[in-house]
Amino acid sequence: MLPSGDAQPTSSEQWFALSIGNSRLHWAQFMGRDMQRTWDTPHLSETDVQQLLATRFIQKPSLYIASVVPQQSQLWQEYPSAHVITLEQVPLQGLYPTLGIDRALAVWGAIATVGSPVLVIDAGTALTFTGAAGDRLVGGAILPGLGLQFHTLNQATAALPDVGAASLAVQHLLPPRWATNTADAIASGILYTLLAGLQAFIDDWWQQFPASKVMLRGGDSDRLYSYLTAHAPALARRVTVEPHLIFWGMRKVRSGE
Repeated sequence: MLPSGDAQPTSSEQWFALSIGNSRLHWAQFMGRDMQRTWDTPHLSETDVQQLLATRFIQKPSLYIASVVPQQSQLWQEYPSAHVITLEQVPLQGLYPTLGIDRALAVWGAIATVGSPVLVIDAGTALTFTGAAGDRLVGGAILPGLGLQFHTLNQATAALPDVGAASLAVQHLLPPRWATNTADAIASGILYTLLAGLQAFIDDWWQQFPASKVMLRGGDSDRLYSYLTAHAPALARRVTVEPHLIFWGMRKVRSGE
């Protein structure tokens, strides 16, 4: 948690946000409330962190960290201006102890952006649904993400090819539902089942909260949105892709709003 005696940040203060995900590090540079830029990097080693501290962070700007990988966040424990954001700092009711800080901050950032109720879909290593109404967490769900589903099927079988990132990264077109080759059959089974589940969760959410916004983020968000547009265009038009929800949530926590 942030020390209670910390001074309130000034509007022109430079600071950094670091969201540590399962696969990558997501960075943002801010000047006060204004985001200057974002970038992604692989996970870092202890040597990498020491090099960063000796170069980019030589002036000791504040670094706010939200992490789902404890080993990565621990690398920053000796940096004097590092602040690890915890669930206790996200002022939503109904948060449970094992809820990922990334999910909590993304939905908090969505509330800051579009209001509440809101449903956040995170298309990352895991595909998660997180819904909030008012100032309370309604709940959500977790399943393997798009890339993980393809990779797992390849790893757990003897003869099925890996048709995940290599073949799908270059095209966002849906395969034929009734495929006539193995690669398309794998893509069809995963994608159409995933899209049906996605639509079912969104439809159920809208039955409870008809006016709610639905926000999509995560590394596979653009690809998933393309598939959703082809599969259910009317539904896709009511979904907004917003990659920076976690950073908006971190900014809101930092400012104490």
